Amino acid sequence: MRPLRAGRHRGGRETVDDFTGDAGQRLAARFEADRPHLAAVAYRLLGSATEADDALQEAWLRARQADTGEVGNLTGWLTTVVTRVCLNLLRARRNRREDALDAHDSPAAAVTESGDPAREALLADEVGIALLVVLDTLSPAERVAFVLHDMFAVPFEEIAPLIERNPAATRQLASRARRRVRGREPVPTADAGRRREAVEAFLAATRGGDFTALFALLAPDVALRADALVVPTPEPLTVQGAEPVARGAMAAMARARLTGVALLDGRVGLVMAERGHPRLVLAFTFGADGLITGIDITADPKRLRAIDIGPVDTDR
Repeated sequence: MRPLRAGRHRGGRETVDDFTGDAGQRLAARFEADRPHLAAVAYRLLGSATEADDALQEAWLRARQADTGEVGNLTGWLTTVVTRVCLNLLRARRNRREDALDAHDSPAAAVTESGDPAREALLADEVGIALLVVLDTLSPAERVAFVLHDMFAVPFEEIAPLIERNPAATRQLASRARRRVRGREPVPTADAGRRREAVEAFLAATRGGDFTALFALLAPDVALRADALVVPTPEPLTVQGAEPVARGAMAAMARARLTGVALLDGRVGLVMAERGHPRLVLAFTFGADGLITGIDITADPKRLRAIDIGPVDTDR
């Protein structure tokens, strides 16, 4: 997260160093020391670096108005304040659901919508793009229960008051969310490990603009099929041959920043998503020699909603 500088205002916002007095200085020092932790909580709850920044700013404004003289565990208290702010944002987001990312525009537009696309992509990669997609399908209460307990080891007894449940009900919410995160079992194949390596190598080569490495992964007669909303085009698009398919992938380097490995209906593939919203998926088929023989790209929202998208590295 970007540190706030002493005595300055950013976009008209008050910084933590503008707060004076012994209690205020203690709180400000604790907030700055805990900023990485608080930012991590906010990002996993919201899936957006920009919204996480806003949540931390709002949490600070709330915190400085509170009497913290008797608060023994300031870190835990600040985590609670940040979580309440994020929970309100999640509930408001769920009530709107007129999200622009559901519009039938080109998925390529997604890479320019964030305030800092590179930072958004870095954070999404750290958490896992597929995991963020699954988290976005949870209810606000499920997301809070799962993130705080499973990712930050917060006891259910402390989470329960935040979501207005008792500890037993909170445990059930986290368990339900955990099952959603785990998703369906991977489809068993004899060469599952090799296929995953090929998909990871495909993504790495696309991100890095390594045409030679990408070309080496493709069968000579590989076929890429994309639905009409991928580009978009009036009709679905088909590209045949290793060289044109590889060159097409090179043109999608910006899109690859927001793409991660995922399970698509139990098979390893790629999902491009922004702020937890899937924009397109790439499903792969392989030949006996392990080379990629087919790539099917789906961007149609209705078809995307029918695909079970899940993380690859989830403990089972």
